Amino acid sequence: MKSEPGRGIPLWVEAPSVVVLAILSILEGFRSAGGTLADPAPWVGVIASFAAFGRYRFARTTAVFALAAIAGGCVLPFLVVLYHFTSRGRMREMWVCLAIAIAIGVPWFAIALARGQSLFEGRVGTWTGLGNPVLAGLALALGMWAGSRRRLMEALKGQVEQLRVERELRAEQARSAERARIAREMHDVLAHRLSLLMLHTGVLQMQAQSLPPAVVARIDLLRGTAGQALDDLREVLGALRSEDPTGTGRTKASTAPALQDLAELLAEARAAGQLIDSEVSGDAASASTSHRLAVDRLVREALTNARKHAHTAPVGVRVHYGPPATTVEVVNGPVMDAKEFTAPEAVAAGPAVPGPLVVRVASAAPGDPALPADSALSGGYGLIGLAERVSALGGHLYTGATGGGWRLSARLPVSSADPCPASDLAPAAGLCRVSVS
Repeated sequence: MKSEPGRGIPLWVEAPSVVVLAILSILEGFRSAGGTLADPAPWVGVIASFAAFGRYRFARTTAVFALAAIAGGCVLPFLVVLYHFTSRGRMREMWVCLAIAIAIGVPWFAIALARGQSLFEGRVGTWTGLGNPVLAGLALALGMWAGSRRRLMEALKGQVEQLRVERELRAEQARSAERARIAREMHDVLAHRLSLLMLHTGVLQMQAQSLPPAVVARIDLLRGTAGQALDDLREVLGALRSEDPTGTGRTKASTAPALQDLAELLAEARAAGQLIDSEVSGDAASASTSHRLAVDRLVREALTNARKHAHTAPVGVRVHYGPPATTVEVVNGPVMDAKEFTAPEAVAAGPAVPGPLVVRVASAAPGDPALPADSALSGGYGLIGLAERVSALGGHLYTGATGGGWRLSARLPVSSADPCPASDLAPAAGLCRVSVS
């Protein structure tokens, strides 16, 4: 059973409560009427009790019935109305109802004085007794507390929603930044190849006298087309310039780093103090530049995360180039105690030898050569950028905890027609696929 809009209590809880309220109102009205059911006070209290069931939709109508009930000596429905108005922040209606309720007691007070009756018995006792004012104060206090709690929960929900939106925006920004970085890297690669093409065609143009006119014309066309393509690439790179973070409105070119050999990257990480066991197979020269760039980014980001979050854990790197796909797997084990490591000099020399190991590993600083600046400032969105890059190449990326450590694996099909089945990665338990929307 669903609740009405704005109702904070389920109907299956409130319906029995209203019945109990009606029974108590009959008893209270029966007492204030002098022990007779012929007086309308008990029945007005019952009507007001059931009217409280619709206070979320018809709050003012419910207040009218509650004031009629308190005129007959039934104060319980009025307490419910006070609590409702106070908890909902409708303080004006609450003060109006409280003033009317006090005003209703004036005639009963005058009648009791005129008849010489006791001021603490009968219907006048509803206002002169000590119990009802205490109950009214308790209803007001509980209503204020409930209202404050409700506003706090709404504010927290709003903050959670705002954080969710900000997270989505930052993730989209990370994906856009990775796309721009891929474009800049491919610009550097293509610009280099077009420059070589122009260089070789220029050499052929110097031998134009010994070539047929048709061949010379084709060489001129080829050189001119290559030059135009290089100019177009420069314009594309200008469109990918990033704004100056200082807010001055100026832009600066964000050049892509040169493609570093994987062995050099691993050597730098070992020199920085990481314990790395690497295995590289396949012909890296036969792999496409986009695959080699992706492998560099995957290994670099994985080593950076291992240094940041488990700097004393050994890391295993497995890379395979070649058909049907290029695969990358980086796994770091659980964090080890310092007494189980050797000195960084022994680690930099190569794979670990059997026996106890003792390694001093310092946390990577932003200026550390083994820690790229973009990863240090990624703010936890590096995996999103990797997923964007791998997805652009038609591959899959999996990350997750495994064996007390962390595993990152990726598969990049050599051909775009390669279906890239997920079974080839054989993700371990706990791994999740990083998708890009």
